[in-house]
Amino acid sequence: MKKVITEVVILVSLTLFSFITHAADFKPAIAYDLTDIFDKSFNQAVYENGVIHFTKETDIKVRNFFPTNDINHEQGLERLAKRGYNPIFAVSFLYTTALIETARKYPETQFIIIDSVVDLPNVKSIVFKEHEGSFLVGALAALKSKNNKVGFIGGMDIPVIRKFACGYEQGAKYINKDIQVFQDMTGWTNAAWSNPVYGAELAKTQFAKGADVIFAAAGGTGVGVYQAAKDEGMYAIGVDSNQNYLQPGIMLTSMVKTVGIVTYQTLKDIQAGKFSAGVERHGLKENGIDWALDKYNRSIVSPTLEAKINKIKKQIIMGEITIDDYITHNSCVY
Repeated sequence: MKKVITEVVILVSLTLFSFITHAADFKPAIAYDLTDIFDKSFNQAVYENGVIHFTKETDIKVRNFFPTNDINHEQGLERLAKRGYNPIFAVSFLYTTALIETARKYPETQFIIIDSVVDLPNVKSIVFKEHEGSFLVGALAALKSKNNKVGFIGGMDIPVIRKFACGYEQGAKYINKDIQVFQDMTGWTNAAWSNPVYGAELAKTQFAKGADVIFAAAGGTGVGVYQAAKDEGMYAIGVDSNQNYLQPGIMLTSMVKTVGIVTYQTLKDIQAGKFSAGVERHGLKENGIDWALDKYNRSIVSPTLEAKINKIKKQIIMGEITIDDYITHNSCVY
């Protein structure tokens, strides 16, 4: 009996030691995108729905890092890893090169990158099926358009934003194969994400051409698009977070990425000792992507339109509608 009791005590002690060791190793940090944390979009969703939610629930503080330029990406990750933060989240494809270097240098540290894929044994890559959500809002835009002309304004001209544009155009043309879809990008540098004045100019040009709905996937630049839509009495579509509240009655919907919820869940999983490297994809089926319907756009989205979009959503989930992913072909195939 004494032997059994001793073994139990040893087992409990080892388990407790393992738990304490794991708890001590869990020192999370988030490295954000270059835009402001309260960007009403991507960063804010990670911070409010991910970090704040996690901290309130667990009382565990998360270190936040905000880069000021491109050089800061590698410096920031290096500093966090050197100071023992683990896991470290990199919130943007802009961290890809920096994360590869840092993850190789610190193989014992667990890294998570959002919106990019890094194939290393200590890196989890979280990506979203933006083309699925963009298809939905493209279909809604086409159903709402009176002029059979809609627009898209992207931020930096990079493959992931082309992925949004491609899905949007496919959705619009699924409803009306003859619809015109205007497309503009706001630049080739990080400044493309924070230029609402230029976003408004591009939007007004598209409205002048006859577009009556514009989808903006351009970070803070999109705020200018939404204001232009209000000024012109047209519709706009938000991105990443639910942005319907920004211009009630003008925002037709928002293409939502549940990046904050995914961040929260990943923090919880790693806290519990569940970390796995590799690629994790979130789309409509996984509740990682959706379209937003609430009190701010309920008056402009009729129950009939809602039913049509939800039917399309179900068909995508069931595999009855297939959508081309721009990144797969580096082009938009219809």
